[in-house]
Amino acid sequence: MILYTSMPEELIFPAEAKEYRAFSFVECNGVQMQVRQTEGNEYEVVRILSTNPEDYLNEQYSPGQKITMSFSFSP
Repeated sequence: MILYTSMPEELIFPAEAKEYRAFSFVECNGVQMQVRQTEGNEYEVVRILSTNPEDYLNEQYSPGQKITMSFSFSP
């Protein structure tokens, strides 16, 4: 089947719910981003959710980069 459309593939063929569970939203150094956990406490940046253009120019947060997160809980 061939579809001639300008709509993105994600709108026509939505992903399954289990694929969405693999993603998390975190804030790292004041920059909100969507990440996917790879192994242990290491995460891969999927996309940046920021209105600051400088965040997109920072190579540390570009999609595909690995970031290590440590969580600390305080009462």
